[in-house]
Amino acid sequence: RVIVVSGPVDVVIIGFPGNKFTGKIAPAIKELVENNTIRILDLLFVTSDDTGTISALRVQDLAADLQPGLVELDTFMPGALDEHDAQELAEDLPANSSALLVAFENVWASKFVAAIQEAEAVVIDQIRIPADAVADLLA
Repeated sequence: RVIVVSGPVDVVIIGFPGNKFTGKIAPAIKELVENNTIRILDLLFVTSDDTGTISALRVQDLAADLQPGLVELDTFMPGALDEHDAQELAEDLPANSSALLVAFENVWASKFVAAIQEAEAVVIDQIRIPADAVADLLA
């Protein structure tokens, strides 16, 4: 199938220190998908055991009880996040922790992107400031 991406794409890395999972992230992602705010392109789960041994798993290969809700999410570009991404992340992943890489298209921005293209303008740069950094700045 041919995938057309019309909005900007982000890759977010969500860390799970101590391999603690609450199950609260998947419902939030699912709601963003259902509201047509984002479209999940790919998901990759990377984990480090007590000895620091790294494993990378496609989310579809996870046990449903480990990450409830994530395994049900449709991905439109499975394999976009790959072993290279897992190895790059592994360099900074502490023992006994995990990370979820989420690549998603910002569907909400498609009209904005189209307007820029129709105006024959170009995006020179885009800067994303994490919410934690903004909160720290405002504190």
